[in-house]
Amino acid sequence: MSDSRSVLEMQNVAKSFRTPHGDVDVLRHVNLAVAAGDFVAITGPSGSGKSTCLHLAALLDRPTSGRVLFSGVDVSTVAEAELCRLRKMNVGMVFQNYYLLPRRSVFENVLFRFRYLNYDRRDAASRVTYALETMGLLSVATRPARLLSGGEMQRVAIARAIAVEPRLLVADEPTGNMDRAAANGVMECFERLNGTGITVLMVTHNEALLRFCRRHLRLGRDGCIED
Repeated sequence: MSDSRSVLEMQNVAKSFRTPHGDVDVLRHVNLAVAAGDFVAITGPSGSGKSTCLHLAALLDRPTSGRVLFSGVDVSTVAEAELCRLRKMNVGMVFQNYYLLPRRSVFENVLFRFRYLNYDRRDAASRVTYALETMGLLSVATRPARLLSGGEMQRVAIARAIAVEPRLLVADEPTGNMDRAAANGVMECFERLNGTGITVLMVTHNEALLRFCRRHLRLGRDGCIED
């Protein structure tokens, strides 16, 4: 039975990919529950399936077997259009690469999040302003993204992710391109957002960042998860 407090659940999830040489099993028998307001980090060796697990959590893919439930909705049973709607309205995504438009302003980069959403432009602009204020970026709102530091670029990416007030914020190696000081600054942003009630699920290879998180899950090379 689904836990009503859970934003995300994986129940006996497996994921494999078809190749010319046969199917490759990446995840096996993964079970986890991420409660509302949690901050969960997933670590593990290269090839253990961390990013695959995160893509399933972000509703970017579906499992080969097992169930992924998002706020109680079994994503394997919904049409592609509904899955896309769930993802756009409820999931914020942050990656190792910032995926900013370098010649557009900070404000325009965050506003781009609303391009395919049914928001009034004034409402969207208000949400962008609030997200930038939350991330301490209002002073650079008109600056082209290419003139920012790496840490600032990632904060813009986080502002873009939270502008729609997602139920779940997923981050895939969000500090992978940064020095320790910049990485700590970004993690402090995640910690502060989590303190406001935003649920965070992060994949990282850097175990020094675990001190910012509430829970730590580890994926082994066998594709199974440990709490």
